Amino acid sequence: MYRKEFNIKKYRPLAEQIFDALELVFSHGKMADQALETVMKKNKKWTVYDRSFVAETFYDLIRNWRFLWTIVGKEPEMKRHFLWEIFGTHLVLKEEKLPGVYLFKNVIPHKIHERAERFKKVRAIRESIPDWLDKLGEKEIGKGWTALLAAMNKPPKLVLRTNTLKTNSEILQAKLKEEGVETVALDFVNDALELPFNRNVFRTQSFRDGWFEVQDAASQVVAHYMDVNAGMRVVDACAGAGGKSLHIAMLMKNKGKLLALDNKEWKLKELNKRAARAGAGVIETRLIDSTKVIKRLEGVADRLLLDVPCSGTGVLRRNPDIKWKFQPEELERLKKIQAEILDEYCIMTKVGGKMIYVTCSILPSEGEEQVATFIKKHKEFKLLDQLRLSPDKDGYDGFYMAMMERIS
Repeated sequence: MYRKEFNIKKYRPLAEQIFDALELVFSHGKMADQALETVMKKNKKWTVYDRSFVAETFYDLIRNWRFLWTIVGKEPEMKRHFLWEIFGTHLVLKEEKLPGVYLFKNVIPHKIHERAERFKKVRAIRESIPDWLDKLGEKEIGKGWTALLAAMNKPPKLVLRTNTLKTNSEILQAKLKEEGVETVALDFVNDALELPFNRNVFRTQSFRDGWFEVQDAASQVVAHYMDVNAGMRVVDACAGAGGKSLHIAMLMKNKGKLLALDNKEWKLKELNKRAARAGAGVIETRLIDSTKVIKRLEGVADRLLLDVPCSGTGVLRRNPDIKWKFQPEELERLKKIQAEILDEYCIMTKVGGKMIYVTCSILPSEGEEQVATFIKKHKEFKLLDQLRLSPDKDGYDGFYMAMMERIS
């Protein structure tokens, strides 16, 4: 059953902006979230519904890119006539009734449905991933790959982490409701709230006051997994913009010392801004500009977090453009970097302290296999525990975590 006819007059300007964003992603190498932010900033007068339509459609098109252009029967390009054909195909698959306009002259609904049913039988096309990635997933994960891949091709829920340095989840939930944002408390991880419907939460006073951060539920598990306590000395050695650092500081109750390290100065500057908003005074940032930075911290950490650079295959739901930009040779380069970080940074863990290795990858070659190689090589460490979170089983991002204790 088709819905009422798609309002081309209303949505054409929005579609054109979506196409601009797609061009930024596929022709200019922008990350999807950056491309979307660019068009949003250009259109500040858009309503909440306009923004929602643009964001959801933009990500749907990227998420199902291969499936759509295969149905269309043409190699992908950024010319407008092709993008209108892709967009029309997307609308037909969503059971929208197309208006009889020249923009959709090549979009024939019954042919689209016929071709869609045929190509749904091919996993790599149905889930819109490159063939090489499909083969890699089959090789590394085996029989669970099909279900995992399907879960990773679904839109993610927006999850917030309550900042208990300033409030609690019940008070935050009530405050957000006053601001027009409905949330549901999660049992999956403490202090997390999930949005049944996406909203721009960054415009709320609650966010400006530092009452919460946007952070996937699986990512929130990491700080809890580290088993930190107030007064500890913790090092987050690949801190980036600090999402996990802020959470760790919260669990430390702002007591002790948390050193947030990274080799990108701009990320640490962003972390400092976020820490100030969150009231996380326990955090000290430090730029890794030479090997001396690591050597000077030898044996200081009660907890060392290594949230290493990785393929990002565990977060394809929220960053679907990764699958079109990532290449096999990049995976090999990243695995080498992961091994080097483990070998070189582990010295910061004190005897009796614990090192936590983390990746947002679903691939064992970036997780279990890296840790097994490290433990075999470094007899001063023993493996205490491993945890894998999976989109198909847990409903959130894919993460791997391992806890290792330094015993000598």
